[in-house]
Amino acid sequence: MNKDSYKEMLAVVQAFHDKHDFKNTGGEELTYRIALMAEELGEISACVTKGKDKAALAEEVADLFILLIGTAIAADFDLNEAFWAKMEKIMQRESKMVNGRIRVSEFRD
Repeated sequence: MNKDSYKEMLAVVQAFHDKHDFKNTGGEELTYRIALMAEELGEISACVTKGKDKAALAEEVADLFILLIGTAIAADFDLNEAFWAKMEKIMQRESKMVNGRIRVSEFRD
């Protein structure tokens, strides 16, 4: 994602927060946002496990992405900067096969 597209997405999500006054009505409270993200993960899971089509899955993933951007707004950090810093870090990691599936984690012995 380039910086211009991220700035545009950030501006649109900020406008959504402003429209509904999330800052003053509990919409930016972080534990509430965690609950909303967990709900969206459940909806993503339902799409996959129930064999829903790609459009339904894309919509639920977009909902989660919007919540992630909104959480960065609520917690006042630059998600774009955090993303690139994390990618740089994980690109240095080795991978392992765990139970027949690849994992790229900070493995500790």
